[in-house]
Amino acid sequence: MDDSNQPSARQDDDPLIPAAPAPPIHSRFLFVDVAALRAKQLHRGARPRIDDEEGPLPHKAERLAMEEVRRGLVYYDVPDPARQQGEA
Repeated sequence: MDDSNQPSARQDDDPLIPAAPAPPIHSRFLFVDVAALRAKQLHRGARPRIDDEEGPLPHKAERLAMEEVRRGLVYYDVPDPARQQGEA
């Protein structure tokens, strides 16, 4: 029987997180967008990326998300506007 159609099982459920931090966000609007999307993930049950050993964690998901983004622990992708205009 061919096993190529079988989905591969991962050993761990942790997402792959690059070792280098994300580049700092200089735009307030991008910061708010990225933090809001991360807060939504936290509300849905995602694990915080900040260790408890570093101090007390914020209780609200929004504050925790903003701290994660500030530390460069949240990775984001900004779509190219020229590419989107060509598709329309």
